Amino acid sequence: MGTTDISTLREAFRRAPFVAEMGLELESLGSGECVTFLDIEPRHLQQNGFVHAGVQATMADHSAGAAAFTLVREGCYVVTAELKLSLLRAAQGERLICRSSVLKPGKQISFVESEVYCVSSGEERLVAKASATMVVVGQERR
Repeated sequence: MGTTDISTLREAFRRAPFVAEMGLELESLGSGECVTFLDIEPRHLQQNGFVHAGVQATMADHSAGAAAFTLVREGCYVVTAELKLSLLRAAQGERLICRSSVLKPGKQISFVESEVYCVSSGEERLVAKASATMVVVGQERR
């Protein structure tokens, strides 16, 4: 399996227009693991003042992909084949943190889990949990 340094993925986050526009940032990276964060702004909210489910889904998905990417062979990348998100409680606070880890890596398919936490007044609460199936695609990394 390949190794990926944090600067490579940090640049990939910046080159993904939607992710960059959203403000998602890479905090840390390990073998099969990724932690991201997002400082919550009014543009991330839905009509009732909670973080929009689409923001949480994007965060869980992109972080899961980054975690899976750390384990693929050189010259490959990953794309999402399936994503399931469970919203556990309303997210309202200052920051979201997503922790993703690969449950089962594979040469063609990897299974990843993401947990999204909302930080409010210094306290973290689990607000969403996602499972993702990532397909390994055999082309040069971009």
